[in-house]
Amino acid sequence: MHKILDPGPALLAEVVELVSYPEGQPLEESSLRRAAEGYQGILSQVMDPIGEEVLSLPGLKIVSNVAVGFDNIDLEAATRHGVMVTNTPGVLTDTTADFAFALLMAAGRRVAEGDRELRRGEFHGWGIDTLLGQDLHGATLGLIGVGRIGGAVARRAKGFDMQILYTDAVSLPPEVEQELGARRVELPELLREADFVSLHVPLTDETRHLISTEELGQMKRTAVLVNTSRGPVVDEAALAAALAEGQIFAAGLDVFEREPEVHPALLGLENVVLTPHIASGSVRTRSEMCAIAARNLIAGLRGERPPNLLNQEVLDK
Repeated sequence: MHKILDPGPALLAEVVELVSYPEGQPLEESSLRRAAEGYQGILSQVMDPIGEEVLSLPGLKIVSNVAVGFDNIDLEAATRHGVMVTNTPGVLTDTTADFAFALLMAAGRRVAEGDRELRRGEFHGWGIDTLLGQDLHGATLGLIGVGRIGGAVARRAKGFDMQILYTDAVSLPPEVEQELGARRVELPELLREADFVSLHVPLTDETRHLISTEELGQMKRTAVLVNTSRGPVVDEAALAAALAEGQIFAAGLDVFEREPEVHPALLGLENVVLTPHIASGSVRTRSEMCAIAARNLIAGLRGERPPNLLNQEVLDK
C-alpha cells in the first residue's frame, strides 16, 4: 500500500500486516506485481495500474481502491481470477461537486489569471475592461453525466439560477428533473446551448476523447469547459488548440490524459485553470475515503462481502 490518511492505517493495523509499497519503485505493473507477491490484499490508488499481471498473483483475494473511479483496475481480469475489487463511492460526492463548481467560477471569472497578473506586478488599479469574464448566474449549465456528483453540481447551480441541460444514458426520474429544473438533451444540443459544460462520466471505451475537435467546435465561443471526471475523457491536444484559437472562452481541468504529465500546450495558456487532481481533496473526505477502503479490504480478507464490492460475480461463483 501507499501512504494513506488516518484512521485508515490504525484500522488496518488491528487486523492485518501492513507493508508499504517500496519507495522509489516505478508505478508499473511489473513492479506492483513484485511488491504484492505473497500477499492477499492490495490497497491501491488511482495511479496504480492493476491488470492481468498483478491480478493473476496466487492467493490474491481483494484489491481495495481508494477512489470512486476504478479505471486503473482491469475489472474483467479481476473477476476472471476470482479477485474482489472495491471502491469508495458516495463519500466524495459533495466535496468533488464543490470543487467542480469552484473550477466553473475560477475559469469563467478568470480568477487564476488575475492572481498571476497581480503577482507579476501588473495590477495598476481598477479598470473597466480588466479581465472581463462570463457570468454564472442565470447562465445555462450543461452536465455530461448526472450520477451522484453531476446531480450535486446541479443542486449547487440552482442557487445561481442556472438553467440545467444534461445528457446521460439514462433519464433522471421525472420528479428529480422537476426538482433540479433539468432537461435531458442529446450531446450536440447540450454543447450548442450550454454556457458552461461540466463532465461527470466514468472513463470507458465510449467516453475516451468524448470531447475532441468536433465537440469543441459545437460549443459557444463564450463557453467554459470543466473536467473533474477522468483526464482521457478530453482530448487535451484538441482542447489546447480550441483555447488558443478562442474557439471556447476557458477551461478548468483537475484531471489529465497522462497524469502527472500535462499537455505542454495547455501549460502556456492563460485561459485554462489547471489543478493537480484535488477535487476530492478535503481533509475530511480523503480521510473517510481511506477509512472506507480499509474497511473494504478487511471485510474481503475475512471472507465477508465488502460493503462496496464492484464484481459480485466473484462471490457468486
